Amino acid sequence: MRFKELLDSWQQTAATVRTAEEYRVRLPIDDAARLHALAEMFPGRTPEQLITDLLGAALQELEAAMPYVRGTKVISTDEQGDPVFEDVGPTPRFIELTRKHRKRLESALKKS
Repeated sequence: MRFKELLDSWQQTAATVRTAEEYRVRLPIDDAARLHALAEMFPGRTPEQLITDLLGAALQELEAAMPYVRGTKVISTDEQGDPVFEDVGPTPRFIELTRKHRKRLESALKKS
C-alpha cells in the first residue's frame, strides 16, 4: 500500500487480522508529534492503528526498494524468449523469512 492509498483508507474503515504478539516502541519526539497530529486529523484512528498502518506501508516500500541482483541460473523466459535469471539479492530471502514468520505468527494466533 502506498502512502496515498493509506491516507485514503484512513478516511474509511478497514480491519485486518492482528497478531497475538504486541510490540512496544518509544518514538522520537518529532515522530510522536506527527503521530498525534495524524490522530487528531483522523479521529476514527487510534495512534496504535496509525503506527500499524504506517509500518505496513513502510515495509511494503522497503521490500519494493530491495535491489534485484541477477544470478547465473535461468528460471524462465520472457515473452520475447529472452532468459530471466534468478534474483540472488535480498528479496528472495526476505520473502522466505516473511513466510516463515507468518506461519509462526498465525499458529500463535490460533492458539490464543
